[in-house]
Amino acid sequence: MLLGSHLRRLREARGITREAAGYSIRASESKISRMELGRVSFKTRDVEDLLTLYGITDEAERASLVSLAKEANVAGWWHSYSDVLPSWFPTYVGLEGAAHLIRVYEVQFVHGLLQTEAYAHAVVRRGMKGASAADIDRRVALRLERQKYLVSENAPEFHIVLDEAALRRPYGDREVMRGQLQHLIEVSERPNVRLQVMPFSFGGHSGESGSFTILSFSESDLSDVVYLEQLTSALYLDKREDVNQYEGALKQLQQDSPGPDESRDLLRGLLQLS
Repeated sequence: MLLGSHLRRLREARGITREAAGYSIRASESKISRMELGRVSFKTRDVEDLLTLYGITDEAERASLVSLAKEANVAGWWHSYSDVLPSWFPTYVGLEGAAHLIRVYEVQFVHGLLQTEAYAHAVVRRGMKGASAADIDRRVALRLERQKYLVSENAPEFHIVLDEAALRRPYGDREVMRGQLQHLIEVSERPNVRLQVMPFSFGGHSGESGSFTILSFSESDLSDVVYLEQLTSALYLDKREDVNQYEGALKQLQQDSPGPDESRDLLRGLLQLS
């Protein structure tokens, strides 16, 4: 998906149509469209031919993009869980694992990267009604596997604004919620985590459209991606004007929410009440 987005920007910068790009690699316009959306695998020869068409002659840049194409064709560890995942979610897991900065606003429940195992079980059971215990366990196992990235040597910066609604909405019993609140207090003290709580007392705020995630990557030529999860699908937005809107909304949420220290105090208060 990231490679496709980059190829699209290169094509548009040269004023080349999808039809002309397709002709250069002996493919159709629709094949170029699917490549740019990250919905098909990449042949090294096709990427090299497109880079030549787009006037990319710098060997280092070409090598970087060809390498990215090879990586894009390798199945990630999460693909072994594809039998219990929505069709659109493996794409997100791959992007999340490649990001160096993850920015989130969450309103429905605690974000998956911050969930305890017990809380995750309660959330998954609610969302996968009728699923077998084994399938629920596998979905939870994937969530816990994702969390390892947050504490790894190359851990990303993780900035999250949690709506107070996500903290007050019970998943599981009282002990599950107490354990989740305590975990949030502890994880919020990690150097790569910035956790803020948007309290009910603030009233209306810039997160009115619902939860969203912004993924940023260390490669300067890769655009940020906004992830919006829906009931039966997901949207991945990478156009600059779209990303700007969500970045502005998140920046306002961060400004309007109590800082990390005050938010930790709010979490401790909720823990005492639970």
